[in-house]
Amino acid sequence: MKRGRIAFQGAIHQVTQAEDGRVRLADGRLLNEADVEWLPPVVPGAVFALGLNYADHAKELAFKAPEVPLAFLKGPNTIVGHRAQTRRPADATYMHYECELAVVIGKTGKNLTKAEAMDIVAGYTVANDYAIRDYLENYYRPNLRVKNRDGCTPLGPWLVDAADVPNPMALKLTTRVNGKTTQQGTTADMIFDIPTLIEYLTSFMTLNPGDIILTGTPEGLADVKAGDVIETEVEGVCCLINTIVDDETYFATV
Repeated sequence: MKRGRIAFQGAIHQVTQAEDGRVRLADGRLLNEADVEWLPPVVPGAVFALGLNYADHAKELAFKAPEVPLAFLKGPNTIVGHRAQTRRPADATYMHYECELAVVIGKTGKNLTKAEAMDIVAGYTVANDYAIRDYLENYYRPNLRVKNRDGCTPLGPWLVDAADVPNPMALKLTTRVNGKTTQQGTTADMIFDIPTLIEYLTSFMTLNPGDIILTGTPEGLADVKAGDVIETEVEGVCCLINTIVDDETYFATV
């Protein structure tokens, strides 16, 4: 099942995807997805992001692939929903998308083995974790300006139940900029797979329902400009749409 959250007529609604692709409210009403305000499909708890978790991406950036997961935290201010706008600051010279499979935790877990790890996964969604390379200070621990800017990480639109994604480690990732495909990869190329990431994180902390793990992006990055429409899609999960805007447009709407 695909589940989401929207704001509509002054209220927040839990919704599902209808067979024709429209949004179904709990009372059965059907809405076009472009006619609602999308929220992240879950209320985010702790959000973990992985750096350089695809060997081809590390090579693309001329960095050595990590020997242990390079994880960092993102604040709740970073997360926005499907069809939201993300700001490109006027001083940015290179801002790129990052299409990522997002793992949503559904049960509390601590000190889990790889064999136990997938039991706490509720499902999957799509993230686009934008980065501004100008702001990068340390490749293995991105600083706050790179990864904790307001609205820099669209998430959604749907949370797909784990049972409906039989092999999350064999999913195609695709990014399109204004309809042109610019990035393609597969989750099979992750350096650290999902069970390994969960085992690593729970070895020193507790994961709770609503926590989210952004699992990294493959090679194929490209600079994006104000006005660009970015589609990040994970096979069998969903397609997330986002628009880049300039400072004037962004601050006029917040």
